[in-house]
Amino acid sequence: MGKLYLIPTPIGNLEDITFRALRLLKEVDVVLAEDTRTTGFLMKHFEIKTPMISHHKFNEHKTLEKVVGRILNGETMALVSDAGTPAISDPGFLLVRACVAQGIEVETLPGPTAFVPALVNSGLPCDRFCFEGFLPQKKGRQTKLLQLSTEQRTMIFYESPFRLVKTLQQLSEAFGGERRASVSREISKLHEDTQRGTLNELHAHYCEYEPKGEIVIVVEGASEK
Repeated sequence: MGKLYLIPTPIGNLEDITFRALRLLKEVDVVLAEDTRTTGFLMKHFEIKTPMISHHKFNEHKTLEKVVGRILNGETMALVSDAGTPAISDPGFLLVRACVAQGIEVETLPGPTAFVPALVNSGLPCDRFCFEGFLPQKKGRQTKLLQLSTEQRTMIFYESPFRLVKTLQQLSEAFGGERRASVSREISKLHEDTQRGTLNELHAHYCEYEPKGEIVIVVEGASEK
């Protein structure tokens, strides 16, 4: 029986990859990539020639059985997403669950995840927090915001630059415009930026300055009263 490795890849700066991640990407039989073009750039940069297979949210249901079968037959595989840790707002959960069900050993390496530096950099309490990932785009969005309006832990959201202004407005309406928050963009990249303030202030800022890049929103939890 083979083994599955979940290998985090840099969210920006390629120097963030670990020596262990590079070694395993060279040693495994196959790399399962969310986008073979994106991973191909990483592999070429580090001169890694391991074969790749496309494994993303649109085909993972179809390829799952075949991948698990190959691991059961002795192949070792590494699962990577385009950036960050697989299964965190990216494909990975279904494959891990299937491997666990078959008794296949799964090992996840520590490494880059966008929400951790965004949380620490926000200046908001990080001893207790909840990671919400992407809010529902349409159905259930308002219900989710209403549920979170009384959440006392610091909250973390991922968002697209195209929806950021609207999301900040909705967060302000649901939580109150004076709730403290931060918006981190392009973490570990050349134009990394973090803006801090109230939800109203952040909304006004991004109405004036068009946001670009990958975005993490961190919002203060509700007070106990």
